[in-house]
Amino acid sequence: MDDKELIVIDETQGLIFENDKTMLGYFSEQIKAMEERYTKNYAPSRDFAEAEIDAKEEYLEATLDDPDEIWVDAETFPEIPLYALIKTIDDPFEPFIYVAVVYLNTEDKYPSFVFIHFATKDTQLAEAFRLKEIIYHRKLEAIQFAAIDGDSLLEGDHLAIGLLESMMKLRGEKDVPAGQFQDFAEQREETINSPDEIWRKVDSEGHTLVTFIRDISEFKSDHFYIVVTEEDPNTEVHSLLFSFPTNDSTLADRYRQGENLEAEEVSQESSH
Repeated sequence: MDDKELIVIDETQGLIFENDKTMLGYFSEQIKAMEERYTKNYAPSRDFAEAEIDAKEEYLEATLDDPDEIWVDAETFPEIPLYALIKTIDDPFEPFIYVAVVYLNTEDKYPSFVFIHFATKDTQLAEAFRLKEIIYHRKLEAIQFAAIDGDSLLEGDHLAIGLLESMMKLRGEKDVPAGQFQDFAEQREETINSPDEIWRKVDSEGHTLVTFIRDISEFKSDHFYIVVTEEDPNTEVHSLLFSFPTNDSTLADRYRQGENLEAEEVSQESSH
């Protein structure tokens, strides 16, 4: 048979097929698993209709070429790792997310087979395809200044990254420079263990955010340290999202929202 007629997915792994039928048969388990995940999590009431999704297929190529996030699941199918490529599309009418779950060619690390791909405006559906482990996030390098071991920033958590970005936009010019954040890192545990204030609120997407605030004037005059966590409504366990120092009482006030809690009401256990 002429080599040109063969479908080469990954030559080094012997994934060379005579036709589409044999190729799709080989990947049938993975395709079925991804389609079932999509069906289970797709909610028509908060997402695009099928025709709208089809109309956005043109964004597949950009997602494959230049994703914002890459996640890998090497556990579900040990022989065939699943890579989820996720890209935010800044459509002027309605921003959305494009998701593609792919097989990466082991030699050039480029997608050579797509298990499923779709556009969505439902953050919960996109979250369902953020597979086991993040291996790339476009913003991870840019947020290293604020990441402390144990918080969700280092895991590429999109909620933590989004909240950090919002906070940075609100900071005044005279506030603690980003380059000095790590100098305050030891204040995080002190703030969690001995906060002056604790505030709980539910955001617009239903996340329960619990914020710990501590006056750290003993460490540095007229400064506060703020730790933002997400509370699991079922277990009341907190996941550390991010934390930061500030000398701006107006910025600190923005985190005094929702219900003011007493320290003893809050579980100190962290899932990180």
